[in-house]
Amino acid sequence: MGMVLLLTSCGAEQAMKKGNQFYALGEYFDAAAQYKKAYQQTPAKERELRGQRAAKLAECYRRINYTGRAIAAYNNVIRYKQQDSLTYFLLAQQLLKNGQYKDAAKMFQTAIDSLELRVQSLEFRTSLGGMTRTGLKSAQMAPLWKEAGSRYTVKRMDIFNSRRADYSPVLGGNNYEILYFTSTRNEARGDEYSGITGTKNADIFMATKNEQGQWQRPISIDTELNSSDDEGACALTPDGKTMYLTVCKTDPQYPRFATIATAPRSDAAWGKPTVLKLSKDTLSLYAHPAISPDGNWLYFTSDMPGGMGGLDLWRIRITNHGLGGVENLGAAVNTPGNEEFPTFRPNGDLYFSSDGREGLGGLDIYIAHPDTLREWVVEHPGYPLNSQGDDFGMTFEGVYNRGYFSSNRGDARGWDHIYSFSNPEIMQTVKGWVYEKDGYELTAAQVFMVGNDGTNLKLGVRGDGSFTQEVKPGVDYVLLATCNGYLNHAEQISVVDTDESEEHVLQFPLASITAPVLIDNIFYDYDRATLRPESKTALDSLVLLLQENPNVTIELSAHCDYKGSSEYNKRLSQRRAESVVNYLIEHGIQKDRLTPVGYGKEVPKTVRKKLTERFPFLKEGDVLTQAFIEQLKPEEQEPCNQLNRRTEFRVLRTTYGMVTTPTD
Repeated sequence: MGMVLLLTSCGAEQAMKKGNQFYALGEYFDAAAQYKKAYQQTPAKERELRGQRAAKLAECYRRINYTGRAIAAYNNVIRYKQQDSLTYFLLAQQLLKNGQYKDAAKMFQTAIDSLELRVQSLEFRTSLGGMTRTGLKSAQMAPLWKEAGSRYTVKRMDIFNSRRADYSPVLGGNNYEILYFTSTRNEARGDEYSGITGTKNADIFMATKNEQGQWQRPISIDTELNSSDDEGACALTPDGKTMYLTVCKTDPQYPRFATIATAPRSDAAWGKPTVLKLSKDTLSLYAHPAISPDGNWLYFTSDMPGGMGGLDLWRIRITNHGLGGVENLGAAVNTPGNEEFPTFRPNGDLYFSSDGREGLGGLDIYIAHPDTLREWVVEHPGYPLNSQGDDFGMTFEGVYNRGYFSSNRGDARGWDHIYSFSNPEIMQTVKGWVYEKDGYELTAAQVFMVGNDGTNLKLGVRGDGSFTQEVKPGVDYVLLATCNGYLNHAEQISVVDTDESEEHVLQFPLASITAPVLIDNIFYDYDRATLRPESKTALDSLVLLLQENPNVTIELSAHCDYKGSSEYNKRLSQRRAESVVNYLIEHGIQKDRLTPVGYGKEVPKTVRKKLTERFPFLKEGDVLTQAFIEQLKPEEQEPCNQLNRRTEFRVLRTTYGMVTTPTD
């Protein structure tokens, strides 16, 4: 019998040694297996040792989200009288996370009483006492919050979910038709299973919508974006061209530290991540990147020194010359607990998750609204967006209060799954498209939006040249679209109050500075230079364009088809060009900004790519000369003659009226 006890004791000690090695590396799943083995092999009469080993086991279960097992292990710590104030607090947290609110309240109160009775350092009592009182308030308020509910509706999205963890969704694409998310499913790369979670290392996966707008089953991203290491918790820049992601390399000799990396997109394929150096501190973790709506700030979570405790939210400025200095978001956002998974709604609201505030249990989602004093005002959005479990990782369908998030609510193994959410709001938006006149979208464009309420925004455009921005009733807005190589174009909108959501659609066609620009819908009397009344809309648009770009001078040209003599066509086109110039002068445009030229049939039209969509028998670069047209089919010839009969302008100067400083 003594030999059996000796062998059992040796086995338990060996398991503890292995468990401690795994624990030191942060491999809590593997450590838990060893601690469980050691606990089971420890004789019941060795109460102190069983209690100590139960504490190790409880800590591992807590870290890998095995909430039910963690509760049982912490109860064993107390059963064998190895508890302290922290034990009561951690058990209370797990009870809260399990939705056992009454039991959690009792245990938080026990933790408070224990702190007062035991000799602790002042710093420890202050820090733990504050978090414990927050937990007690949570346990008391959570049933009331659940009963009150909110306008949010949530739904588990089984199309995205697997039998492992799926979390941190991010919407992408011009029309939010792509969903990126992190998953430890079996299709992830690599053959090994993580000692931290007991699953595969995470990869980023992608789901897309079909032509009917229905989500399809997710697929792995078959590029260098993923590896056999951990990749996940990603974010996209506003233009969708760069992905920021969390990467965690495996080293069997050292604990794993998360870092943030960037990956470029080229031809819809994501490249290999490059690690960002956010500070000289190499012993802290950096994770969960988020990009501010203006693209100027990278937000992230870290345990670097100088924070409020646990994980904090930080930010660093993104400039053309690299990254600026790191800033902590301060006590308005951060707590002695953990703040993680920041993300932004386009209106500037910062969403994040925390276990250091009053909530329903686990990580709850909070909304930080920026106020005029550059501070944050934090709001709890209630149930059912939040639950007793961990709720985190929001992504929004543009400006609307709907999208996706992740939660491990109701999962006994603690694995996360993706849910949809929606909070119906009466919202007015402006949607605009910026594109080249006679051409395609201008993805490098920017839109400046100014409102008489003090709004002053700089908006980027998506890959289709579009942008969407929330607007407020009772406000007048001016929107100016700009792009290098093009003239500016402005639109105005006055927003009135409505009883339902409304989208205001605006077009921003920008005229090229380097290529001739067609003035569409200019009509003359047959064989004459008299402008017809139907031309007024197009001419007034040209007046507005010249008013918006007061430093521009233009050549106004008229063209004819090849029919008739060259001399006659040239005289007619000259008179027509002068008719347009006279209209512009009559409407306030300075004469010396306008040069009328009649080209007759000397400059046949050169076909641009956009035109080939209307006329498939033409190809880009075709010149519509008489010889070219006459070799076409009879039904194709007249459309080409119509294209040659055109009125255009081209920019001559962009410095008209500018004051120049004479040189010595």
